[in-house]
Amino acid sequence: MKILVTGSRGQLGRELYDVLEERLPGHTVYTGTDELDITDAAAVKNFLQAGDFTHIINCAAYTNVELAEEDKHKCYAVNAEGVRNIGSHAGELGVKVLHVSTDYVFDGRSCRPYTEGDKVNPTSEYGSSKRKGETALLGLAPESIIIRTGWLYSPNGHNFLNTMIRLGAERNEIKVVFDQIGTPTYARDLAETIATMVVASRWIPGTYHYSNEGACSWYDFAVDIMDGCGLKCKVIPITSADFPSAVIRPPFSVLDKSRIKATYGIEIPHWRDGLRRCLNRMTDQNK
Repeated sequence: MKILVTGSRGQLGRELYDVLEERLPGHTVYTGTDELDITDAAAVKNFLQAGDFTHIINCAAYTNVELAEEDKHKCYAVNAEGVRNIGSHAGELGVKVLHVSTDYVFDGRSCRPYTEGDKVNPTSEYGSSKRKGETALLGLAPESIIIRTGWLYSPNGHNFLNTMIRLGAERNEIKVVFDQIGTPTYARDLAETIATMVVASRWIPGTYHYSNEGACSWYDFAVDIMDGCGLKCKVIPITSADFPSAVIRPPFSVLDKSRIKATYGIEIPHWRDGLRRCLNRMTDQNK
């Protein structure tokens, strides 16, 4: 087994490095844009041919949701055309692909957790680009696995957790929306799940949903972060209308994880448990 992880400098890629090197030391090549630009079709083809890979875990993505509304060309180049390049050449070479997608492929108008079979209807350029990537991949490499996730955080990188910790230390109060509901997902838990799927005895293609268990608003998440860090910053709930944005975000993006749990026998921790473990890890790293 020889694995390629693209986008390995991001928060999920960094977690995958730790997990894969513990489970399968020395079996994985990790690339960022400097080593492999997935928007360059020729570079992808040459890299895959030379690497003799059995699996690709694609974490490479354009994830700046706000900027994507303006920088559409780059967003689609990475999230759609880049995935198309991977699917095209992986399909030709018989390489198994696991691609990470997003809850933003849904419009958020549901009143129950989204299943993999629910109708997609992205309301942002980011979500639309990710959906086009899904479609391209499955058309070119139908034996691929797609994992949709959302509200990802880790000790590293730019994410809601680190932003709240920084602002909580700087301010006496902050305002956070309470009318957007989803599930915070600890990137280490997702990385563990991806590793389990890749090393499983059977490769079972298809689309799967993964997040931690439970659901909350961004406001609830922020309150728990402040409490968990011992910060005295007051969190004030506001509506999305009070926080103008060019992005139409899904107001409800809770994912149904029944398929991934049944197929791979995965036990998923609650989001509060994931947050506690992440904060404990950050405390240990700072000692």
